[in-house]
Amino acid sequence: MKIKITLLSVCFFLIAASSFAQKKNAPKSIISKNIGIKKYHDSEELNRMQKGQLLQLYTERIEVLTNILPYIAFATKPGITMSTLGIPNSNENRKALDNQIENTENYVKNTIEFQNVILPYSDTGNLVAAVLFYEEIMKSIHTYGEFH
Repeated sequence: MKIKITLLSVCFFLIAASSFAQKKNAPKSIISKNIGIKKYHDSEELNRMQKGQLLQLYTERIEVLTNILPYIAFATKPGITMSTLGIPNSNENRKALDNQIENTENYVKNTIEFQNVILPYSDTGNLVAAVLFYEEIMKSIHTYGEFH
């Protein structure tokens, strides 16, 4: 009986290990599935908000745009992988994408830290205009496919 349990445990371990190894080499999405905004706003709605809320919307939009715009020639929505685009899922290409994702995360982190220190000094009207501008850019990304 002990032999059966041991053998079953070893088989289960090998199956689990191989499934994790396959995920490591699975194609990654070029644009993270966690990137997006919940809602678009109009001028009246933004003008009623407090400055803290506007600051949060502003930095959220910077993060979304930073994570989408560099890849617009490839994809405008999450879920597109290198394999989907016909790019080989080689170790070299996965490493390049991993490095780019890490660099983008560091850039966004540093930018948000800077914005949290400096942005509170900005004019509320300028924040409203900037949020509206960023949202228009994001809306235009949805129509990007019409240009080709």
